[in-house]
Amino acid sequence: MASDTTRDRVLGLIASAGPITAAWLAEELGVTPAGVRRHLGALVDDGLIAEQEQPGTHVRGRGRPAKSYVATTDGQRSLTTAYSAVAVDAVSFMREHGHLDEFVEARLAELEASVRDAVPTDAPVKDRVDALAAALAEQGYATSVRPGPGGFTVQVCQGHCPVQSIAEEAPEWCEAETRAFSRVLDVHVQRLSTLAGGAHVCTTTIPVAVATPKEG
Repeated sequence: MASDTTRDRVLGLIASAGPITAAWLAEELGVTPAGVRRHLGALVDDGLIAEQEQPGTHVRGRGRPAKSYVATTDGQRSLTTAYSAVAVDAVSFMREHGHLDEFVEARLAELEASVRDAVPTDAPVKDRVDALAAALAEQGYATSVRPGPGGFTVQVCQGHCPVQSIAEEAPEWCEAETRAFSRVLDVHVQRLSTLAGGAHVCTTTIPVAVATPKEG
């Protein structure tokens, strides 16, 4: 049972924070690197995670880049509930009967309302983003915040989406979610990738600073 629990934690961390290395996982979980590698090997064999090279990171004493791991589509789906098939059928039914847009907007309005109180309106954008990410994480979105290139943006990364099966059937969901983030943060945001679209993480870029032109 403990082994299964550790395996689930490994998969959950990779889904929420990937790409991450075996060394990071071992430190985070408090287990030996050898123990982590056993779980990683099994998850790779099962098609739940995939290896990729970690740019700029090398194995000590060697020239080869260190491996990092991301969750595959199958790995993401393994974290979803048993009600996914029913939800997808319901989405198809609503689309056929012209009620899908209304449903999506209503559900995203509920999500927006549930996180809005957690986001301070008078705080710097970065603090608002951190607050939004924390509120989404509490609802099962496995959310993290990473700095964007140049320090002018941050990226909200959702390593797990509890409604991924619905979003795969209805891309309108991701579009409405992006608009909700923009309203809550009171800034323009840009969705770069989605789990529903086949990426290993949903990534949304938010500007936190304005680049100033260099004087000639």
